Amino acid sequence: MSERKVLNKYYPPDFDPSKIPKLKLPKDRQYVVRLMAPFNMRCKTCGEYIYKGKKFNARKETVQNEMYLGLPIFRFYIKCTRCLAEITFKTDPENTDYTMEHGATRNFQAEKLLEEEEKRVQKEREEEELNNPMKVLENRTKDSKLEMEVLENLQELKELNQRQANVDFESMLKQYKDYEEERKRREVEEDETEMKAMLEQAQSRRFLEDSDSDEEAAQVPSRSIPKTKPTDILQEDTEPQSKKLKIESWDRSVGKLNSKSQLAGLVTVKKQTPGSTTANGVGKQATLQSSDAGGWSSSLPAVTQPPSAAQGSSLSLLGAYSDSEDSTSD
Repeated sequence: MSERKVLNKYYPPDFDPSKIPKLKLPKDRQYVVRLMAPFNMRCKTCGEYIYKGKKFNARKETVQNEMYLGLPIFRFYIKCTRCLAEITFKTDPENTDYTMEHGATRNFQAEKLLEEEEKRVQKEREEEELNNPMKVLENRTKDSKLEMEVLENLQELKELNQRQANVDFESMLKQYKDYEEERKRREVEEDETEMKAMLEQAQSRRFLEDSDSDEEAAQVPSRSIPKTKPTDILQEDTEPQSKKLKIESWDRSVGKLNSKSQLAGLVTVKKQTPGSTTANGVGKQATLQSSDAGGWSSSLPAVTQPPSAAQGSSLSLLGAYSDSEDSTSD
C-alpha cells in the first residue's frame, strides 16, 4: 500500500496536462460562505435590528462588469433573522468598507453620508473650475468675502466677551482672602464670648452655693452645752463602762426577768409554823425577796453579810427549797 501523505507524486512519461478536461463553470456562480455582519443594519420589511458581528450563512458571487484597479467586487446575500427577507451588500475596496445595496438600511451612517456629500461637491467644483477660468475668479472672491465675514464676526464676539466678562483674577483672590480672614476673626471672637459667658455662669453658680451654705450655717441653732459643776464628778457611777454595756446587751437580747406575773408560779412559799419563824427568819426573808424579784433580778445591789450568816442563809434556803418539793409532791 502506497503512502497517503507524500511530497512528490508520480507522473508518467507520456503525461500531457493539456489533455486534462477543464471544468467549465459560469462566471456568476454563487458560493455558500460563513460571514459576520460588517455593520449595524435594520430590515426594511419587519424593522428588525441586525447588529455588527452577527453570523450568517451567506451566498457570495462576483459582481459582473465592476472592478476597482483590477480588484473584483463581491456581492453577499443574507436573510433577516425575523422575516427571512433577503438583504444584499457588496464590498467597497476604494474606501475599504462595505456598501448597503438592498433590503435594509445602514445605521449610524449620517457622518459618513455628510463626508461623501462634501467630497462630491468638492469634486464637482474642481471639474467646473478646470474648464471655466471665470468661475475660478468668482469662487475666489466668494471665499475671500466669506473669510472676511467670519473674521469680523469673531472679532465682535471677542469684544463682546471682553465688555461683559472683564474679570480681574487678582482682585478676586484678594477678596476671597479678606473674606477668609474676616470669617476666622469672627469665629475667634465668638469662641471668646462663649468662654466668657461660661466662666461668668460658673462663678455666679459658685457664689450662690457659697451664700446658701452660709445661710444654712447661720440658721442652725448652736447646741446647748450642759453646764457641769466641779462636784459632778463625785456623783458619777463607779461601775466600769464595759460592765454597763454587758448588762444592757443582756437585757436587750434576753429581757429582764423581774416580772412577777410571768414568774410568780416558779417559787412557792412554805407555810411555816410559829415555832420555826425565828429559826428560819433569814431563809424566809430571802425566799420572800426572791419570789418578789422573780428569782432572776440582777438589778438589786448585793448585801454584804458575814461568812457565818451567809452559810446560815444558804442552808435555810436549801431547806426551804426541799420543803417546797415535799409540799408539792403531797
